[in-house]
Amino acid sequence: MAEDLALLASQLMGRVDRTVVLVGLMGAGKSCVGRRLAARLGLSFIDADVEFEAAAGCSISDYFARFGEASFRDGERKVIGRLLDGAPVVLATGGGAFVDPATRVRIKATGTSVWIRADLDLLLKRTVGRDHRPLLKQGDPREILGRLMEARYPIYAEADIIVDSSDEAPEATVARVMAGLIDYLGPTA
Repeated sequence: MAEDLALLASQLMGRVDRTVVLVGLMGAGKSCVGRRLAARLGLSFIDADVEFEAAAGCSISDYFARFGEASFRDGERKVIGRLLDGAPVVLATGGGAFVDPATRVRIKATGTSVWIRADLDLLLKRTVGRDHRPLLKQGDPREILGRLMEARYPIYAEADIIVDSSDEAPEATVARVMAGLIDYLGPTA
């Protein structure tokens, strides 16, 4: 696997000139894969949720409770816009970010979007018992994630690259993202 990743990375060196924006539902592996992908590409990794919390001065859960989802989405849009204005990085976004039409347009104009797709059972395995998912606190997590999948997967499908995440080592998903980037960028000169 390490040799495969090194070969893929060598094929991408100097070719990634836009921010690689990871989209998908909570638990898909955006942050985990994003950190590893950034290291392979020689780019910085940024988690949009962490940046939002730094800007807001509180956790996303607290922000949701105090100001609601609409206010959160507005702030998230601004944070992602600011991050897209900077040098290319690997950017993990929150599950609802790409669903926002203005954010999606901005990502399409200035970044390369990668949907990390996962099935319901994997998402449940990765999110159950974690206290920082405000949307999952509103009822049965399986039902909520199923509803989110139904609403969001058609929108995530607009991403430039689609990669499946599975219950295996994160490097396997990193390799699929890198192969997807190579295909998307086309042959080298």
